[in-house]
Amino acid sequence: MSDQTNNSDALSIARAVRSDETSSVAIVDQHLAAIDASEAEIHAFNLVLADEARAAAAVIDQRVAAGEDVGPLAGVPIALKDNMCTKGVPTTCSSKMLEGWKPPYNATVVEKLAAAGAILIGKTNMDEFAMGSSTENSAFGVTKNPLDTTKVPGGSSGGSAAAVAAGFAPLALGSDTGGSIRQPAALCGVVGMKPTYGAVSRYGLIAFASSLDQIGPFSNTVADSAALFEVIGGHDPRDSTSIPEPAASVSAGLATGVAGLRVGIITELMGTGDLDGFEPEVLAQTRAAAEALAAAGATVAEVSVPSVIYGLSAYYQIAPAEASSNLARYDGVRYGVRQEGSGNTASMMMATRTAGFGDEVKRRIMLGTYALSAGYYDAFYGKAQRVRTLMINDLAKAYADFDVLLTPTSPCVAFDIGATSDPLTMYLNDVCTIPSNLAGHPSISVPYGTGQGGLPVGVQVLAPLQGEAIMFQVAAELERSANAIKTTSKNGAEA
Repeated sequence: MSDQTNNSDALSIARAVRSDETSSVAIVDQHLAAIDASEAEIHAFNLVLADEARAAAAVIDQRVAAGEDVGPLAGVPIALKDNMCTKGVPTTCSSKMLEGWKPPYNATVVEKLAAAGAILIGKTNMDEFAMGSSTENSAFGVTKNPLDTTKVPGGSSGGSAAAVAAGFAPLALGSDTGGSIRQPAALCGVVGMKPTYGAVSRYGLIAFASSLDQIGPFSNTVADSAALFEVIGGHDPRDSTSIPEPAASVSAGLATGVAGLRVGIITELMGTGDLDGFEPEVLAQTRAAAEALAAAGATVAEVSVPSVIYGLSAYYQIAPAEASSNLARYDGVRYGVRQEGSGNTASMMMATRTAGFGDEVKRRIMLGTYALSAGYYDAFYGKAQRVRTLMINDLAKAYADFDVLLTPTSPCVAFDIGATSDPLTMYLNDVCTIPSNLAGHPSISVPYGTGQGGLPVGVQVLAPLQGEAIMFQVAAELERSANAIKTTSKNGAEA
């Protein structure tokens, strides 16, 4: 039995563990060694569960030795964003408000991961309560991009993206409300996927904006993301928004190719018209990805989705409004670290929320409360919901002519830590990812080439409701093309 295997490929690890070619304990030890070597600089984790991971891995090895089927993710280490409840393990949302809080139950995705044989290796850093695009808004420090530690990893699931990119875990879970999986995946050069709204249970996910939030995978390969999605997907009666169908099967079509498929490039998200800030290198790589799909047999053309230019404005009415409602429970009585006031309940609540929440969370609570207030509801929140409906209708028209849509994931590559002190500038990072959240559609970011400073570019594939199978099919073709380009470049350099 060998104690070495491909640590970046979750499916290879699982096969090796199931066949007893390596041990789960050895795999966990290799990843913990990587964490020990670099975590102090990168700060991907709020909590590393070294002892617990080793103990769980030992159980997996015992079950393999006994001839049991230990699941499709046998012995694979996985990192979990710190807004998913883990029984008896601190779950903080990277906020002082929940510092040290230990949930009395597991999120549904945590239960499903355990049943699939995965090993929880740690809880990852994030923008506080998932509000941000850089993982600089954490109460517990900034996460750095493993590819260049002067840069951000993106957010809000930056810790999960960084953990995969740094080799701390081959898989991670994040949550995506406006791009919080796909944007950090793009900036860290990994695969990140947002499922259809309701395809993955939100039970045990601490809510930010309930009509937008979705849990999804990070990985180094499209196949690994597909496998993880199949594990965590499916109906959950404990989530009232859960789609009442089994988990979608998406892995079978990864080798199918794209011949005969119709791919639409969204014109408004290619640096034209009213939306600016797109780096030329990002647009060039997106065009190159489209050309690669065309060369593989797809029909590729531009398509207009006019209302996407309003997505950012609508999102920053709807998401803060829902956040202001969801975060009302953190008052020092029901939830949260309690701060004593000046002798009455109102002052205690004010002291608790003042000390417990960071600046960005306070900003969004105030924005949302204002948007929902008497006299302003129709002008702000109601109008934003009408824009949301308009966008859903525009996307439906596009999908009548195309199987999937293509855009950049982020308008730029990873930017400097501390570079965007202006919240509005930070919000622009979500311009390409927000439409999928507002519509409830699935989308995936695949690394495709590099941009400014040699940093990775992510290309986004969007699909209609429950269109994950065809979306993964296209993503796999993009991955093959990107890998072929890297291999050609490497061989040319060696020559």
